[in-house]
Amino acid sequence: MNVAVDHIATDQPPDDSKARDLDYGWQSGNQVALLENGEAYFPAVFEALRAAEREILLETFILFEDKVGFELHSILIEAAKRGVKVVVSLDGFGCGELSPGFLRELAEAGVMVQMFDPAPKTFGIRTNWFRRLHRKIVVVDARVAFIGGINFSADHLADFGPEAKQDYSVQVIGPAVADLHHFALAQSGRQVRSRRGWRRRQQRPSPWTNEPGDGLVRLIYRDNIQHRDDIEEAYIHALSQARRRVVIANAYFFPGYRLLREIRNAARRGVQVQLIMQGQPDVLLAKLAARMLYDYLLKDGVVIHEYCQRPLHGKVALVDDEWSTVGSSNLDPLSLALNLEANVLIRDRAFNQQLYERLEALAHNHCQTIPEKRKPRLWLWRLTVGFLVFHVMRHFPVLASWLPAHKPRLKPFEATPHDV
Repeated sequence: MNVAVDHIATDQPPDDSKARDLDYGWQSGNQVALLENGEAYFPAVFEALRAAEREILLETFILFEDKVGFELHSILIEAAKRGVKVVVSLDGFGCGELSPGFLRELAEAGVMVQMFDPAPKTFGIRTNWFRRLHRKIVVVDARVAFIGGINFSADHLADFGPEAKQDYSVQVIGPAVADLHHFALAQSGRQVRSRRGWRRRQQRPSPWTNEPGDGLVRLIYRDNIQHRDDIEEAYIHALSQARRRVVIANAYFFPGYRLLREIRNAARRGVQVQLIMQGQPDVLLAKLAARMLYDYLLKDGVVIHEYCQRPLHGKVALVDDEWSTVGSSNLDPLSLALNLEANVLIRDRAFNQQLYERLEALAHNHCQTIPEKRKPRLWLWRLTVGFLVFHVMRHFPVLASWLPAHKPRLKPFEATPHDV
């Protein structure tokens, strides 16, 4: 028995010429709800999926065969069997350990499964390290969407133990969902129509809420074609406008000089700047890289906290009383120069305040504050090394594009008799 599963490995825009350069503006009238950790995220997403009537679009970097993955698996199969169109896009590195049987059951139920940059192991080692599909997006019936940093894995739940991740996502209801829907559909390679009709359709009463919202939301993303720097530029612009406070909580922090300079400049002009970093890293190299930059930032008044309760996996930030961002993008070379990422920008005072209170509680209750050194040690050397490393990584996509594993291709997957 052969089961076909689409495997997509491409940075190219979809064939539809109208979707070649997706650029989204601010959408007003949205409700945005902060979802902290799997305890808030998974119930909200699973409830929306179970209520789906027409369509589910899901992208994730990681899907594991654990209690979270199996529940998602069951919900998607049930939805497909009742006639819902289900498209699931997975990353070939993050989801490379999924069993053929797990994927086969989805395909047999009618779920359209796609794998970004699939590659077999070489001598037991995965070689598709770069250009990952790192986005985490769910859109249901073009009426409710979820976006952030949380994968579908049990390590986002506190009962996983000391390695459970601290992370954030948002639920969006309102006109901005049409943009998320348009984007997810275009990236999946499916036929893309005008967003105008989707916005009209979305005005119908939603099964999740009938209350109006007033939040401004804008989808931004990075690819390796036309939107290489969009997320980085959004951070730089917001930081340059900061007047009162900045809080950035980011798991993997090793940005380029321009972003570092804006963080430092904000602190120099009297803005209260706080960074929340990993103190208990899941990747030790990430912590060591971030610490190379501490002296440079501390000497200008930036306050740095290291979260020590469990691994920090969040990718969130806020500026002053209104601007916030939540998404999949870290502030490191992989996210800013290689991965396919997506964030939402949010202008909503209530949401900004809620995020600020959550991050302040995290900083004060579960973090250690890095003391400012009176005589910064070797900060210039560290900054120089950091600058060189970042920009070598930043130009890596050009080199990586020469490798066969990173050439765009669409390849069918067929389960072997052994897997059936």
